[in-house]
Amino acid sequence: MSSAPHPTRAQHAAAPVNPAASPPPGRRHVPLRSTCAQPHACPAPVRMRVLSQVPLFAGLSPDELVSIDKRMVSLSWGEDDPLYNSGEPAEHLYVLAAGRAKALRTAPTGQDVVVDLLAPGDLFGALHTMGQPTHTETVRAMSTTCALRIDTAAFRDILTEHPQVAWRALDDTAALLAQARSDVTQQSTTTVAQRVATTLLRLAEKFGQDRTGGATLIQLPLSRTDLAGMTGSTPESVSRVMSQLRKDGIIDSGRRWTAIVDADRLAATT
Repeated sequence: MSSAPHPTRAQHAAAPVNPAASPPPGRRHVPLRSTCAQPHACPAPVRMRVLSQVPLFAGLSPDELVSIDKRMVSLSWGEDDPLYNSGEPAEHLYVLAAGRAKALRTAPTGQDVVVDLLAPGDLFGALHTMGQPTHTETVRAMSTTCALRIDTAAFRDILTEHPQVAWRALDDTAALLAQARSDVTQQSTTTVAQRVATTLLRLAEKFGQDRTGGATLIQLPLSRTDLAGMTGSTPESVSRVMSQLRKDGIIDSGRRWTAIVDADRLAATT
């Protein structure tokens, strides 16, 4: 599961997209722009920029970040490749450097459901297994993706050398538990429409790109099944809510993108 709190969209390492060069939200062929054209090892400037944006490492000097970077290896994956699978030994932590990834868990029905979406700067992996020896979720690349990986022994050395990082790791774990409790409460006390609206606003904050006219573009291949997993609902219920939001002019969407056209009205739905 990803590190909390997430970096905002202004902090992401992904290269900005020229709004004038991209089609407006109403046109339905907006492509997903991968940060990496082909699988490759992450360049040193990218690694350093991403490490500086990880909340866990906030306040560390450039030399300290270089020391951390030297203990990491950079790896890359193609779209839909697993970074790791549920049940595998939880021996590493990852920092997403470029691209997008999704965390999935297997539901009682046997279907994989999305529980989180990961962006550059997100920390995930062994830190969030809560002491369990194996991963409880699968993480897959949503586009060409590269990440930095460090083994747990090397990370423990970092915690020893930098007590402030250790305290932040503890705070991060506590925040994840609080978020999990909040999600359970929301699923039992809110409607599907409210949960969909909350999720879309959260995704806009994390992945959104501002467009002319006040719209926010979420450029992700997000299916109704993905949204259902994130909102504790069914694909059919999510489809009905999304269709109504689109009919009301609050959102627009295509196969690999969603645009929030009227954020105020969407927020009023929550």
